[in-house]
Amino acid sequence: MNVGDERSISYWMHESPVIDAPPLATDETCDVVVIGSGIAGLSTAYELSRFGRSVIVIDRGGIGNGMTARTTAHLATELDDFYSELIRVRGEDEARLYHDSQVAAVNRIEAICRDEGIDADFARLDGYLFPAEDSHKAELEEEYQACKTIGVDVDWADRAPVPGIDTGMALRFPNQGRFHPTKYLKGLANAILARGGRIYADTVHVSDQETDEGVEITTEAGPVIRAGAAVFCTNSPTNDKVAIHAKQTPDRTYVVAGPVPKGSVPDALVWDTYEAYHYVRIQPLGETEDLLIVGGADHRSGEAHDMDQRLDSLESWTRERYPSFTRATYRWSGQVMETMDFMPFSGRNPGSRNIYVHTGDSGMGITNGVAGSLTIMPLIIGEDSRFGPVLDPGRKSFTSTSSIGEFIREQAGSAKNYMEHITGGEIASADELEPGQGGLMRKGLSKIAVYKDETGAVVQRSAVCTHLGCIVHWNGFEKCWDCPCHGSQFAPDGQVLNGPAVQPLAEVEE
Repeated sequence: MNVGDERSISYWMHESPVIDAPPLATDETCDVVVIGSGIAGLSTAYELSRFGRSVIVIDRGGIGNGMTARTTAHLATELDDFYSELIRVRGEDEARLYHDSQVAAVNRIEAICRDEGIDADFARLDGYLFPAEDSHKAELEEEYQACKTIGVDVDWADRAPVPGIDTGMALRFPNQGRFHPTKYLKGLANAILARGGRIYADTVHVSDQETDEGVEITTEAGPVIRAGAAVFCTNSPTNDKVAIHAKQTPDRTYVVAGPVPKGSVPDALVWDTYEAYHYVRIQPLGETEDLLIVGGADHRSGEAHDMDQRLDSLESWTRERYPSFTRATYRWSGQVMETMDFMPFSGRNPGSRNIYVHTGDSGMGITNGVAGSLTIMPLIIGEDSRFGPVLDPGRKSFTSTSSIGEFIREQAGSAKNYMEHITGGEIASADELEPGQGGLMRKGLSKIAVYKDETGAVVQRSAVCTHLGCIVHWNGFEKCWDCPCHGSQFAPDGQVLNGPAVQPLAEVEE
């Protein structure tokens, strides 16, 4: 199981799992094992296979059925947290190098589509950032100056291409892109297989150990993979308890999508300046229609219970600005890992010799995932990694007072969660739950995660996340348990859907 088994279905999931793959049945050996089959995992495996490395890819669920299938698949080189902020936190040189990594990622996707003959609806187009409120205009001017300082291609437009309103002056970023993510993953998977790579679905990593020869990966069913190196690309890393998790936090983001007459919405990327910003693109559907895709309404994972209202708000926002949009035929959500300094962690795992990790996509999962593959691959084959120093997972994230303040605010959420071990429950008994609902109940000294299925049957599991002991919260939209601390997700019966947890929620003794 993985997050593809949550309730909502994205438009991209019509193409997932992207290939049929068996579970791992016997012990195997390879040069590199990649854990995770999303954009970062398959991109890394692809790049290594091109250099003649024998590669194995495993995923706890269907191939390409994880968080990449829950994105909106913007290919943007503009930083959603703003380059002006990144310069304040990391300085001009690192901001410039990070931007180069994003340009390299979009260029690499375009090249792979061409070289491998992957029809993933790739297109180059403009991106526009417009002020959500008049008071935000100064932020755009500051971002314009920051972009010019580090060499980002940007200019001013009289307005963003939003048919229903006059946005006023907007920043235009040429040469951005969009594509169909799961069609692209399918192409990558087939290219890996054609080069002798091996791909296994429904194969759960439960432990890893570095040896003199490399790395041993033990799977839940028993088989062991022995490799020279391992790369963890699992959204939130499953190989390390603390090192990375203390430097990032999980956020939920929401998406609505519906058909519009072809040509009624310009083919462009659009963002506004709210902190939980709106982001917009289209996906071609055929000769007469496009799919308008709009995301936003983010919040800390596990800390909201108004998902339906957030999605309703997204629909209302969309109708006002895009009059040809009449109804949402898709509603889905995904999870992003937000780092303290806005950039992902891609490279050698802190304290490891042959274990590598990619995480911390911070709302730019597609470009960061590909940039991660371009960072990790040279490290493994012994070459210089241009983006390695700036994306190093072992880097110190606290280089400014703003990043320290952000860290303190985010970690306060985790501290508050641990206090829930001693607070009361949300319900006194399962009788208070409607079918299809979950809630927390106190049972003696323990917190219990209680779920009543559609037939009225009740499932009880410990509410203690098996990663680092936080209390999970019910996600009524996706019908799963979310951990607010580090992003683990569990099915109603306690099975793991998403790391960093690798063990299910514990059964409750009667």
